[in-house]
Amino acid sequence: MSRVSRVIAAVVLCWAAALLAVGAAAKSSNFSALARVDAAQSRLLQNGDSITLDLTLSQGVPYRAYTLEQAGDVPPRLVLDFREVDWQGLAPDALGPVPDITALRFGAVRPGWSRMVLDLAGPFVLDRAGMRINPDSGVAQLRISLIKADEAEFAARSGAPRDPAYDLPPPEEIVRTVPRRTGDAPLIVVLDPGHGGIDPGAERDGLSEKELMLTFARELQDVLRRDGGFEVVLTRNDDSFVSLDRRVAIAHAAGGQVFISLHADALSEGQAHGATVHLLSDSASDAATATLAERHDRDDLLAGIDLTGQDDQVAGILMDLARQETQPRSERLAQALVARIGAAELPLNSRPVRMGAFSVLKAADIPSILLEVGFLSSTRDLKNLRDPNFRARMAEAIRDGLSLWVAEDSALADLVRQ
Repeated sequence: MSRVSRVIAAVVLCWAAALLAVGAAAKSSNFSALARVDAAQSRLLQNGDSITLDLTLSQGVPYRAYTLEQAGDVPPRLVLDFREVDWQGLAPDALGPVPDITALRFGAVRPGWSRMVLDLAGPFVLDRAGMRINPDSGVAQLRISLIKADEAEFAARSGAPRDPAYDLPPPEEIVRTVPRRTGDAPLIVVLDPGHGGIDPGAERDGLSEKELMLTFARELQDVLRRDGGFEVVLTRNDDSFVSLDRRVAIAHAAGGQVFISLHADALSEGQAHGATVHLLSDSASDAATATLAERHDRDDLLAGIDLTGQDDQVAGILMDLARQETQPRSERLAQALVARIGAAELPLNSRPVRMGAFSVLKAADIPSILLEVGFLSSTRDLKNLRDPNFRARMAEAIRDGLSLWVAEDSALADLVRQ
């Protein structure tokens, strides 16, 4: 068997081998489903053109390993998926410096699954992958070996494998019209707390965007539900990574009538501060918005998502047609939110409505906006975002803006029907 065949077989069979080993260990020991990393017994080593990753886990878990090619400014990378690993106690630099590993990150990637991503300085392909489990203690030793390759070999052997035990079914492009709210029926609002899991978003002074926006989304959910005119769905309700495509799919599955993505980014350019509402556009209205849109899309790539083959020209044309009705409704939603945030005397950006190519806003049939509640790079905004009273006032202003938009949207719908 050739070396390439051995590696492919190892990656494909690692699920079955790990499952069998876990089952054998579980018979003799009382293990939970969550494996813990032993940082002191784990390491990264490089010897010339060979890189070895050793991870010591408290128990065996199913895993898979694969490489992804460079995408834009995101470098080639090694991706390891686990079911599942508790990363507490492991720091990104704890495994030791390796010249050809430029960055390492890890975290939850979806409910029940964890991921580690290693950025590669050049083309390295999988040489060996194997997990050994101590039959007495259940402790697992995972070893991943990489070797230097040329670009052609790396491209041929890279790409996320399809596996029904892990992957969701292929998405179907369906363009439909979401019905407007009628009568006294509650408006279905989809709140999308940005980032999550392996993707922390912006970070400052011990505060991460993913944690802050999940907290705010839950608070806003409570405010909207108490109003009685809204039904609320969250794209994530815990510290899980949710891809951009999956966030939109959740909105469709829930029958969402409004989609609000919540963020609190950090920008090094200028002194950005105050609430800002972003709308979908093929081009950005300013350099800061272009930076934000690029960063949001890049987060999927950094988390190990393979976006190859996601563009479909025919589907894009159909969605553009659907947006001819949806986009004006999104614009009116943005204006309504800005009006009520301003009326509540909460900080607004000097240009509160902006345009950008945010993938998470590409639901063709749902009015969608991205709300920067504030910027962690602003000292004033950081103080406000930490303050529960400020967040409560912001949630009430968003509720009032949604109520204003519902009334305007319903009135315009009646005019169209006449």
